[in-house]
Amino acid sequence: MITQEISQIRETWDNIAVGYDRYVTPTDNWALPKHALRLAGLQPGMRFLDVASGSGALGLPAARLGADVTAIDISPGMIERLTERVREEGLGNIQCRVMDGHALEFDDNTFDIAGSQFGVMLFPDLSRAVRELVRVTKPGGRVFLVVYAHPSKVEFLGMFIGAIQSVVPGFTGPPMNPLPLPFQASDPDVLRRRMEEAGLKNVRVEPGVERLPFRSGNDMWDWVTNSNPIAMQMISGLTDEQQSGVRQALEDILQKKRDGNGVTVLKAEVNIGIGTK
Repeated sequence: MITQEISQIRETWDNIAVGYDRYVTPTDNWALPKHALRLAGLQPGMRFLDVASGSGALGLPAARLGADVTAIDISPGMIERLTERVREEGLGNIQCRVMDGHALEFDDNTFDIAGSQFGVMLFPDLSRAVRELVRVTKPGGRVFLVVYAHPSKVEFLGMFIGAIQSVVPGFTGPPMNPLPLPFQASDPDVLRRRMEEAGLKNVRVEPGVERLPFRSGNDMWDWVTNSNPIAMQMISGLTDEQQSGVRQALEDILQKKRDGNGVTVLKAEVNIGIGTK
């Protein structure tokens, strides 16, 4: 039975699935998921589970590397978009299923590697989700999570909040004590502890960087507002005029940082936790 909370989560992500697929997935830093997959030791022919897959930022590169991929997401809209991407690329080694990552519908010891990029970090019950990842992984297999570091180390977030504040001086952004849900495992020690508590051994946390290229303020607005429900909440009270002002503020900020190709690359520090079952 789907609880009310899970049902609301599904609806929220369904509402941004089209925008996420259009604006976020195409600009995903493909170097980051490939780096995480290499750290986890993914090899062609391995069975790999991508939890909270979205429209494929992790599952698609894993399939391109030759793994036998199963990608799951709670949002039917996200899985629909991923299925379309799989069809367009002609990938025959990736299966897409709608599923709650808190309760995976797989037998114990099914996958060689299980992972999640910017997905499980959003789950209301992080510990339960990590235990599920461990349960369905074979003994000796590996589990990994890619999560954002502290909000202060995520350039696009600070810039976006600053742009809103330039238009709405009283805006304070999302509460930071406690940290918003996407940053619940941003502390490397917390991430390591959650993974060890789930039964993983030899857990290590590696630093990484996501590099996001933006060509304009509108480009960044579209990416941020379609990347996460929290962003939608931040702009929900803004008038059309205020939203236009924020877009212009973003443009002004990005213009000062553009390279010779007219692109501004913003960095977001990440932590990659990897453990062995």
